[in-house]
Amino acid sequence: MRLLKFFGYSIVAIVCGLLLVFSGAYLYLSPGLPSVEALRSIQLQIPLRVYSSDEKLIAEFGEMRRTPIRFADIPPNFISALLSAEDDNFANHYGVDPSSLVRAATQLVKSGHIQSGGSTITMQVAKNFFLTSERSFSRKATEILLALQIERQLTKDEILELYVNKIYLGNRAYGIEAASQVYYGKSIRDASLAQMAMIAGLPKAPSRFNPLANPARSKERRDWILGRMYKLGKIDQAAYESAVAEPLNASYHVPTPEVNAPYIAEMARAEMVGRYGSEAYTEGFRVTTTVPSDLQEIANEAVHSGLITYDQRHGYRGPESRLPGKTLSAWTTELGKQRTISGLEPAIVTQVQKDGLQVLTRTGEAHVAWDSMKWARPFLNTNSMGPMPKQPSDVAQVGDLVRVQRQKDDSLKFSQVPLAQGALVSLDPQNGAIRALVGGFAFEQSNYNRAIQAKRQPGSSFKPFIYSAALDNGYTAASLVNDAPIVFVDEYLDKVWRPKNDTNTFLGPIRIREALYKSRNLVSIRLLQAMGVGKTIDYMTRFGFAKSDLPPNLSLALGTATLTPMEIATGWSTFANGGYKIAPYLIDKIESRNGDTLFTANPPRVPGDVVNGVAATDGLAAPSNGGITIEPNPGAAPAANAAATESQTPAVAERIVDGRTTYILNSILEDVIKKGTGRRAMALGRADIAGKTGTTNESKDAWFSGYNADYVTTVWTGYDQPESLGRREFGGTVALPIWMSYMGAALKDKPLHTQPEPEGILSLRIDPISGRAASPSTPNAYFELFKSEDTPPSVNELGNGVAPGSPLPADEAAPIDLF
Repeated sequence: MRLLKFFGYSIVAIVCGLLLVFSGAYLYLSPGLPSVEALRSIQLQIPLRVYSSDEKLIAEFGEMRRTPIRFADIPPNFISALLSAEDDNFANHYGVDPSSLVRAATQLVKSGHIQSGGSTITMQVAKNFFLTSERSFSRKATEILLALQIERQLTKDEILELYVNKIYLGNRAYGIEAASQVYYGKSIRDASLAQMAMIAGLPKAPSRFNPLANPARSKERRDWILGRMYKLGKIDQAAYESAVAEPLNASYHVPTPEVNAPYIAEMARAEMVGRYGSEAYTEGFRVTTTVPSDLQEIANEAVHSGLITYDQRHGYRGPESRLPGKTLSAWTTELGKQRTISGLEPAIVTQVQKDGLQVLTRTGEAHVAWDSMKWARPFLNTNSMGPMPKQPSDVAQVGDLVRVQRQKDDSLKFSQVPLAQGALVSLDPQNGAIRALVGGFAFEQSNYNRAIQAKRQPGSSFKPFIYSAALDNGYTAASLVNDAPIVFVDEYLDKVWRPKNDTNTFLGPIRIREALYKSRNLVSIRLLQAMGVGKTIDYMTRFGFAKSDLPPNLSLALGTATLTPMEIATGWSTFANGGYKIAPYLIDKIESRNGDTLFTANPPRVPGDVVNGVAATDGLAAPSNGGITIEPNPGAAPAANAAATESQTPAVAERIVDGRTTYILNSILEDVIKKGTGRRAMALGRADIAGKTGTTNESKDAWFSGYNADYVTTVWTGYDQPESLGRREFGGTVALPIWMSYMGAALKDKPLHTQPEPEGILSLRIDPISGRAASPSTPNAYFELFKSEDTPPSVNELGNGVAPGSPLPADEAAPIDLF
């Protein structure tokens, strides 16, 4: 009896002591406690996600993988698993579980140090959101006080929702939804009971119980949790036995892009960081781009196959390395070090057979057929190759590290990674929306975005800008210009320039129309000379070109400016849309984590262009910011920003070229396809396409720019460090096939669409010899387009800088000082 009284008094004393200690702690710590109310508006870090215009994932950026989930969407089995593992008395306590604290205290007395904190889920929420992971009595006391406050102000469901979305669960996964995606590639709602139990076991020690790093330990904890669930009556015996028998099938899953558009993703990321700084990675922004997934995939394939075709046309450069005499294990290790580059897988030759090669890939051994290797003549230099191979042993040896391309039927083709690079830009000429963009053969090979960063000489694909200036300055498509030799001398440097045509032939007086579709260099030079270099450069800047990129001399006529494919495509958009200036843009919409619209693009558009049911209207001035977008007001409510977005009326784009000029120029550029250097594009069978090839000196750059009224697309090919593509390679052989592959697929089943004929256009019969209006009896007369104010042309012959209508100089080859 006395013993019982002693224990009773002892317990009372301990309880009183604890109350005194706790009261003191409360009085000491309570003034510095954070407000629990902040938990209601807490902003968890969510990564930036970039989507195509048809809502397919392009990329995700951010250190933390997190997809918040509402309590109502959490499967009941997961809640049971989590509470069984972490806090089985969660429903009954008020933030602190005394029995857990006593157990923790007992462990401390026995071991001399803190082994477990006796924390409830509510206490963990307090720690995760407000405190550090420091192990100390003061931090524990603060944690307890916060837990009690949390329980008073939040419901149990709200506490659990905060907990499951905040916790770190390994492999950059924060929250249960992200963890389920990382370990099983599916939502927690679709996970099995065993998988839920595995995830529920991670909060205790994400590294120790990680199913990827420690599968045995992870399974042990998973089965323990399943046992707890069964013991607590959360699942029946059949469910328990089935879950325990399920193998541990976790594997690493990363967010898989639904669209392969890494250059687009990087452009969107950079723009978002420019707008929002580091918060771009954490605030859960959802970015919708202007790029449809189907056009992007078409562009990828066009550039990929076009560069491989060019590369194989110049022969096989040999294996990337040779590993003869190595073991299968050594070969496997070597393959693990290699990256797949734009679908070209690394492979090691294990056998050379009569009908092909046996190779080892990361997925096992496979056969490469001899038919896929017959292109592999030995590369000697850009202009020559060795003899055709007669058998597989002429191409490869055992131990060679080569590249193979997997086909749809899982067969392998022999290949190699091209050294030449390429870029493709496709814009909507009506509003500037980027519809597809490829910045190189492979992003994993090089992050350098050649579409927007590589300034290269466009060659003859720049000539339409010279001819546009001529048509806007008194010349007509029927004007005659002399295609004859000319020599320029710099008397101070003793330097002589003798420009020539690609074919090194001269046609004499030739109509401007024919000169452009035949790409006659001397005519372009004479036009520029007659108009004046400075005046013409001023004209060029209206297309958005910087003066610093345009050489102030007559070489400009041959395309020696230094411009990116994006700049060229933007300039060409004016020809495609009837004379309007557009600005390319990529981001169509930005939404907050809650789905509120923060930003909607509202670029100036060509009159009549309809987006989201609203057409650009003539008479509206372009906005002062270039008409790109609506900037959100950071201090305004999301609804206010959304309302501001919806109220914007699209502005009409600025007209920079007479519509009649672009109509006539379009007709000439259509002739480039029908009669000139772009004749190969006739294979597309479309009457609404126009374009121009471009090839620089020694074929260091090969271009093709072309369009209809739906898309304007520019393709560039060349080496990053400029060198010749080969003496038989031109814009029409390297760039044009890529353009055709993309535009053929992009325009498939689309109706013909070209710019309508503007008012003020006349069609007159012209004498092809004199360029004058033809009489009824003139042989071979043809119809030519003119602006209505143009009188029937006289012979507009240009000599060395003389005005239209003047007689030709007697000696066309006479030197002229013009530098």
